[in-house]
Amino acid sequence: MLRHEFQPGRLVAGLFLTATGVVFAGDAGGLWETPWFAVVPLIVGGLCLAGATATVARGIRRRGGTESG
Repeated sequence: MLRHEFQPGRLVAGLFLTATGVVFAGDAGGLWETPWFAVVPLIVGGLCLAGATATVARGIRRRGGTESG
């Protein structure tokens, strides 16, 4: 039994934020060189994709709820 509603937009946002953290941790550890501005496309792109995912998920939920009534 689920304790809360699944929110795929938050999952996508979390994955992109985690990926950004891994990229900069690798840079701090000396595994590779990452320019400071690499965070911009990762965060902005991830948040845009998360917003689109949340919008699609909300549309699917609303459409599914109106057919049962």
